Order: sequence, then C-alpha cells, then structure tokens
Amino acid sequence: MTKWLENHLPKMVLAPSFIAVLIFVYGFIAWTAWVSLTRSKLLPRYEIDGFIQYDRLFDSPRWDTAFGNLFIFGGLFIGICMVLGLALAILLDQHIRVEGAIRTIYLYPMALSMIVTGTAWKWILNPGLGLEAMVQGWGYPNFSFDWLVDPDMAIYTVVLAGVWQSSGFVMALFLAGLRSVDGEIIKAAQVDGIPTWRIYSAIIIPSMAPIFLSAFIVLAHLAIKAFDLVIALTGGGPGYATDLPATYMYAMAFSRGDIGQAASSAMVMMAVVFAIVVPYLYSELRVRND
Repeated sequence: MTKWLENHLPKMVLAPSFIAVLIFVYGFIAWTAWVSLTRSKLLPRYEIDGFIQYDRLFDSPRWDTAFGNLFIFGGLFIGICMVLGLALAILLDQHIRVEGAIRTIYLYPMALSMIVTGTAWKWILNPGLGLEAMVQGWGYPNFSFDWLVDPDMAIYTVVLAGVWQSSGFVMALFLAGLRSVDGEIIKAAQVDGIPTWRIYSAIIIPSMAPIFLSAFIVLAHLAIKAFDLVIALTGGGPGYATDLPATYMYAMAFSRGDIGQAASSAMVMMAVVFAIVVPYLYSELRVRND
C-alpha cells in the first residue's frame, strides 16, 4: 500500500488541477468554438448553422475598426516598448549613478493595474482638466492636445498609456540580458579597438535574440488582451474609434446580447494568439532538440 501511494500520490495531487484546466480552459474553448457556428443570440443555441457568424463578423464595420486598431496599437506598443526598453537598458548598463532611481521610476508603473493606468491617463489627457488645461493655464491659450476626444487620434492615447506601463518591464528584461553577456568577449573587443556602439550592435544585441523573442511574445499577449486599459481610458470611444477585439467581444456578449458574434470574435482572437505563440514554441523545441 505504501509503495502504491508513493507511485500514485503525485498523480492524485495533480489530478484536480488537471481536471479543472481540462474543463474550464479547453472545455470552454471547445464550447466557444461550437457556439460560434450557431445562430446564438442572448442565449446559446446548439444547432450548427455553418460560418454565418464569421460572415457577419467580417462584414461588420465595427469589427474592421477593432481589428485594424489591434494592428495599430499592437505594432506601436510593441515597437516603442522594445526600442525604449533597449535604450534604457543600455543606458543603465553603463553603471550610471542614478541607475537605482531610473530603474525604480520605470518599473513602478508595472505595479499598477491596467485599470489604474487607464484612469490616470484619462485624467492627464482630458482637455478640460489635464495636460491641455495645465499648459493653457501657463499662458499658452492656443495650445491644444485633444487626442482623447479625437476619433482619429484616440487610439494613440491607448498606445501612450500602454507604453508608459510596460516599457519598464522590457527595460528590466533587456538589462538582465545585457548583464549576462560574457564580459571577456566585451573586453577582447575593446582591446581590438572596436567602438562601444559597434560592440553593442554587432556582438551584444545579436546574442540577445532569445530575450527579444520572449519580450515580443509577452508584449503581443498584453496587446491582444488590452481590454481593461481601453475601458478605463476611452471606453472604446469616441464612438467605437478605439475598439479592440477584446472590447468588441465584450460589447457583443454583454451589451448587445449576441453570444454567437462574441464567440466568433473570440475564436479569431485565439487564432491570432496561435499565430504568434506556435512559431515561438516551434523555435524553442527545435533549439532544444538540436
């Protein structure tokens, strides 16, 4: 009996978690995929009716806006975070005196939730009481910064708030990578008279390719699920100018009572996630096998 317990106790301990994941993750993914193929409205229906929900989805101007915003927000958010994070990491890698202060300042936003970040930036960018009102109060009455209420510019306020919160994380990730590079290689390059900028561009940064990939995966994940930031900052507006697929799905499911449409948008979002994650997993597994 004791031997049997030793062999099976780990399985018995892990079984509840495994069953919970199987039901509440993969089970609900399968349920969502099924509902996306039905004519479900306020309540789910289970008669398969083909890809009618996907046809409606791709014919929807609101979905076109939301999906286009995902690429605008995701591209700028990931790109700026990577560039800014790398620049800050290189700066801190020089062992400057204010390294601790800069690291604290840029890592602090990561301690805040997206709701808090969105609310704070909503106050900062509000034309009536934020940055615009403050500058006008300094004696510049013609100054205008109304991106928050401008349908063409509102999505870029989401980018600003997202970069403010996440660039510190990328900085910390890259700084750890920079500090892990073999110092002997750098010293040898310096002895050969190679300029510092060339050492970083030709030796250090290329060796950090796995860290760049990891940062990209994390930031892409944050961009795809950026729901609470949009809700707190713009509410998806003006109109639906700052809608993202996550906010579109929420609106269809809980505001419009259109579960089938929400399920189809969720499946498209999952396909986007798979398109990002699967190549990453494939590259990781191939490296380990080699």
